[in-house]
Amino acid sequence: MPTYLVRHAKAGSRREWEGPDEQRPLTNAGRLQAEAIAERLRDRPIKRLLSSPYLRCVQTLEPLAKELGLEVERDDDLAEGSGFEPVLTLLDELPDHSVLCSHGDVIPETLRALERRGLEFAGLRDTRKGSIVVLERDDLGHWARATSIGPPDARRG
Repeated sequence: MPTYLVRHAKAGSRREWEGPDEQRPLTNAGRLQAEAIAERLRDRPIKRLLSSPYLRCVQTLEPLAKELGLEVERDDDLAEGSGFEPVLTLLDELPDHSVLCSHGDVIPETLRALERRGLEFAGLRDTRKGSIVVLERDDLGHWARATSIGPPDARRG
C-alpha cells in the first residue's frame, strides 16, 4: 500500500519575497502544478493529507483536499529544516494512502535515510518542485520500494 511524499509546487522567489518565508505563496505556475497533482492522486484511496505549515505546501495540497473532502493537516515535522527523523516517525505512524507535503531539503534527506534502511528506488529519483515520490512497504511493513512521478508541466498543469 503506498504513501506519497509531495514536494511543494513552484513558489515565488525567496530573494524577491518581502514577507516571512513561511508565508511565501505558490506562483500561478505553482497553482497549476497543485491542480495537476490533485488530478494525479484524486482516484487513489487517500486517507490523510499532512503538510508543512508553510503556505506553499498547504496550497499545494488544497486542490486535492477539496476534491477528496479532506482537511490539510499542518505538521511542524514537515517544515523546512526539520530534518528526516521526525518524518520517518510520521511515516511509521500514518496509515497507508497518506500524502505528506514538504520541502526540497526534507524529502531528499528522508529518502536517503530510508535507503540506508533498505529502500530501493525504481527508476530515476525526482524531487523537483511538484514531484511525487510513491513509497511502498514490503510484507513486513518496512519501506522497501520507491518510484518518482515527475512534476507536471507548470505551463499546462
